[in-house]
Amino acid sequence: RVSHFCVRMKIAVIGQSLFGQEVYKELRKDGHTIVGVFTIPDKDGKADPLATEAEKDGVPVFKFPRWRVKGQAIPEVVAQYKATGAELNVLPFCSQFIPMEVIDHPKHGSIIYHPSLLPRHRGASAINWTLIHGDRKGGFTVFWADDGLDTGPILLQRECDVDPNDTVNTIYKRFLFPEGVKGTVEAVRLIAEGKAPRITQPQEGATYECIQKKDNSKIDWNQSAEALHNWIRGNDKVPGAWAEVDGQKVTFYGSSLVDNSPTNGQPLEIPGASQPGIVTKAGLVLFGNDSKALLVKNLQFEDGKMIAAAQYFNSGSSAAVELTEEEKTFAEQMRAVWQSILTNVTEIEDSTDFFKSGAASMDVVRLVEEVKLRASGCQLQNEDVYMNTTFQDFIQMCVRKLRGEDGEEELVVDYVSKNINNMTIKMPHQLFINGEFVDADGGKTYKTINPTDGTAICDVSLAQISDVDRAVAAAKEAFEEGEWGRMNPRDRGRLIYRLADLMEEHQEELATIEAIDSGAVYTLALKTHVGMSIQTFRYFAGWCDKIQGSTIPINQARPNRNLTFTKKEPIGVCAIVIPWNYPLMMLAWKTAACLAAGNTVVLKPAQVTPLTALKFAELAARAGLPKGVVNILPGSGALVGQRLSDHPDVRKLGFTGSTEIGKHIMKSCAVSNVKKVSLELGGKSPLIIFGDCDMDKAVRMGMSSVFFNKGENCIAAGRLFVEDTIHDQFVKRVVEEVKKMKIGDPLDRSTDHGPQNHKAHLDKLVEYCQTGIKEGATLVCGSKQVQRPGFFFEPTLFTDVQDHMYIAKEESFGPVMIISKFKSGDVDDVLRRANATEYGLASGVFTRDISKALYVSEKLNAGTVFVNTYNKTDVASPFGGFKQSGFGKDLGEKNCCFSFIHIF
Repeated sequence: RVSHFCVRMKIAVIGQSLFGQEVYKELRKDGHTIVGVFTIPDKDGKADPLATEAEKDGVPVFKFPRWRVKGQAIPEVVAQYKATGAELNVLPFCSQFIPMEVIDHPKHGSIIYHPSLLPRHRGASAINWTLIHGDRKGGFTVFWADDGLDTGPILLQRECDVDPNDTVNTIYKRFLFPEGVKGTVEAVRLIAEGKAPRITQPQEGATYECIQKKDNSKIDWNQSAEALHNWIRGNDKVPGAWAEVDGQKVTFYGSSLVDNSPTNGQPLEIPGASQPGIVTKAGLVLFGNDSKALLVKNLQFEDGKMIAAAQYFNSGSSAAVELTEEEKTFAEQMRAVWQSILTNVTEIEDSTDFFKSGAASMDVVRLVEEVKLRASGCQLQNEDVYMNTTFQDFIQMCVRKLRGEDGEEELVVDYVSKNINNMTIKMPHQLFINGEFVDADGGKTYKTINPTDGTAICDVSLAQISDVDRAVAAAKEAFEEGEWGRMNPRDRGRLIYRLADLMEEHQEELATIEAIDSGAVYTLALKTHVGMSIQTFRYFAGWCDKIQGSTIPINQARPNRNLTFTKKEPIGVCAIVIPWNYPLMMLAWKTAACLAAGNTVVLKPAQVTPLTALKFAELAARAGLPKGVVNILPGSGALVGQRLSDHPDVRKLGFTGSTEIGKHIMKSCAVSNVKKVSLELGGKSPLIIFGDCDMDKAVRMGMSSVFFNKGENCIAAGRLFVEDTIHDQFVKRVVEEVKKMKIGDPLDRSTDHGPQNHKAHLDKLVEYCQTGIKEGATLVCGSKQVQRPGFFFEPTLFTDVQDHMYIAKEESFGPVMIISKFKSGDVDDVLRRANATEYGLASGVFTRDISKALYVSEKLNAGTVFVNTYNKTDVASPFGGFKQSGFGKDLGEKNCCFSFIHIF
């Protein structure tokens, strides 16, 4: 906290806008007395934000239409100003000409905020010209007012980098507004402290440019692509760079330079251009006289209608939709919202134009938020309002979005439908590539099986190598040429959050699909498989605009003024290969982070559990994720997983599965193109239960550590070490609880224990337990397949398990509790035994002694240590292991998939 000790002054604030409002508020916070606010008259019955704020505080507000007539100050206006007794005039943003009688009157004179680094870009369109000239540095100046045009002595300057694709709006929001408010207030502090400099502006480098208006913002096509880009962005959004296209004036918005211009699209003749533009799915590609390209995202016609440039040839083809009764109610709610914003309009008619009726940019923000409050399924961007300016067009756009028909190509899904669990579930069953559900090459399919009864659920497309190549190509194009990589991080976050909302709307359907495809108990699937998946996407949606680098002090910084900093950039195409125990949750853990960082994804679900991944693909498309960003390929690991490991265009691969396959993937990724790899592999997690534990809790959590999700749990306690003083009591209590467990249909709400995932896994469990019996371990209960249809296996308990036994060293990945006894008080020995494994994924300890708990948790060699609990994971907490349990983390801040770029 910084305290400022300075003289408090009487200040007149002369200006307007939200910028003026924020400066006014900060000056009051600093303890200054605002003796008067001089602003513009109300427009269309609406007061300027600065006037509204001052009137709320009871500060005198003056709304003079003008200060001068024919170059002479109006005496009565000047008199009213002088009566305030101002000691300083602050002009944060002022569009009126203020006479020198007012400028020079206060004791401390007048200071003005100007959005350029004076003496460069004097004049009212300084921000525009900063961009038009392609300046690498921008900023603002607070200067002492004189009788010239932006020529007074400099009091304070702040500079910023100008990004290559900055617009007037982005640089204003990012720097000129927030830092400009701070800088103006800081200038006032310097004056109050008697420390304000008066630095004469140099003549060298001084420029003055005209005010940018519509009539002088026409595009001259005989320029390089960079110059065209600078002209368009320098006039975006006001006044708007325009050209004649097809006989009408078209204004261009949202320009960016592109390295590799898309060639697939429809040509558009533009008079005067060196070559035709190309309307592509990413937007309108334009060319400079140097044959280099730029991409324009939006176009606006003379009647005010704005469209996505990609829709140029389809802009008039959509017929009006007929509203349902529910949609009519929504329309009337929005009519009332429009009326509350456009207070000067007597009645909101279908033809009422939002902007022609006086709406401004802040009204757009409010309207977008009002829609979210009334229809969470309609996630608007500001551009949607600019593209649908009449009330009728606005309602049609909202309704189309709510129906999933918002101008994009209709998503065609060949569902397999089933009436089950008191609902109708609709399951996609084809590959999902480039935003479409398609058959596999050659039409190959396989059957996915319901483990509850062993029957086929449906035929699923079986991906081939050619399908993998198509999916990777789509992901690469979406990353390099599509809008995903260029999307504003907050907009990307909104889409991911919208996806999470859709998953929540379909959570019962997703949980039902998960239950019949993987055998997960429905209630657990609803809470964990689906519930945590939704939480994961929401969590990473929030990280989209918080991924940042750092500046690094270096030895060579002086005297050569060197600077080094890091940027975090998306990697590109990420391949994901996930297991069958938590099909949707494993997808979420890995995919959400990739998308948040701006990557694209090709995901292979486990061949035996593809259905929730395909349903997820449908929801991702309906949420508005661009084509190619998410691709889903059901298929075999040997074919699809291997090709993803080998593919030269895949830049990272995330895998969860067995250690054996993980080693193979790591080798393939190294040999192919040294792609980045993260591996979450096998485990044999030890759980140590001391005699001083809370027995009830230890039994309850010990049961959960083994039998949670039928034991198909990567962090399951593979071996329990129980202190000899409580061993027999613990075993007795566990057996009692096991007998109470209900084995049965996972859709039955009272079921505790569902079927194992698939037949091959069931057979391995039987073999695993037989090995334990042969080695001499004591079988207390279980070890058998349940005699009923499906793949059910009894919860099983072994005791007297010795360190050399197979079941003591290898994981069952099923409902098999392995208990070994250890001598009371021999903490270091049990730690030695617990760590005598090549795995290091998770571990746990139960004791009332906090010192012992901390000692044991420090000594256990595992990525996660649970103390007096188990199976607790959270989206904000990183998850992963070491040794042969793999490396890299899922979840948490550090899991956003990016690469570091060092810039010197």
